[in-house]
Amino acid sequence: MISYLEFEKPVAALEARIAELRETAKAGDVDLTAEIRRLEVKSADLLASTYAALTPWQKTQVARHPMRPHFCDYSSSIFTDFMPLGGDRYFGDDQAIIGGFAKLGSEENARRVMLIGHEKGNDTQSRIKHNFGMGKPEGYRKAIRLMELAGRFGLPVVTLVDTSGAFPGVEAEERGQAEAIARSTEACLALGVPMVAVIVGEGGSGGAVALASAERVLMLEHSVYAVISPEGCASILWRTSEKAADAAEAMKVTAQDLLGLGVIDRIVKEPVGGAHRDPDLAGRALAAAIGEELDALSKLSPDQLRAKREERFLRIGEG
Repeated sequence: MISYLEFEKPVAALEARIAELRETAKAGDVDLTAEIRRLEVKSADLLASTYAALTPWQKTQVARHPMRPHFCDYSSSIFTDFMPLGGDRYFGDDQAIIGGFAKLGSEENARRVMLIGHEKGNDTQSRIKHNFGMGKPEGYRKAIRLMELAGRFGLPVVTLVDTSGAFPGVEAEERGQAEAIARSTEACLALGVPMVAVIVGEGGSGGAVALASAERVLMLEHSVYAVISPEGCASILWRTSEKAADAAEAMKVTAQDLLGLGVIDRIVKEPVGGAHRDPDLAGRALAAAIGEELDALSKLSPDQLRAKREERFLRIGEG
């Protein structure tokens, strides 16, 4: 059952009508095939045209869609033999950031990787368990430990970023949130193995950068990436979150804007209507893109990889 966003209401109305006609056709002897087909084409065209002209605020809503695939969906669909590794060896095991050994690709061509990412959860219970994807210091310290482990074993690192930001609670600050984020960012930049980061939903603030300081940064087509949420920006600039749509427009949060600015390197196409409408197709496109990037990066030496990272981040903002 698809959950429709506000701007999708015309599509929702058409799809509801199609469902009604199908039920009517089942219950009676009336042949409604032609009418159903006509409405299906109309619905598909409307969905395509709607998603081809999304505003930055609408893309933000899609990136936050409750049915959008998260880390656990991808780790079980496009990766195999995922072996989660827990704990930061200092305080505890943060469930907002998950990571471990995994394989990418078909069995005969499987590539071993270190997979790390944010998990938001997909229902009330799992969202509470994973703290809505907002990592605490122990989560970022776990990520550092796993990146160092990947470097030791010569495994490429793949990160799936999907967070509104690092957890801002008092206990997180008491345990050194800022320091943990800074050290995680430093660990990314110091890696001597290939690293590919993908913004699969929201990429919010330092909580996202801490896992996305890679030499290749990708974004799913309808993801967003920014230093602050549109609501947060609007609250600062206009003293009201009602200006969130204006803030999203001004902040250039979309993949298309960020590709033009050189903040990201590649956009991964999503199924028409967003990744939540066809998670399997979205996953296959993501797997293919990650595989292509790792193939290209595997030819570089550790020093070349570090230099490539340094160059891409120093280049942002030039001109």
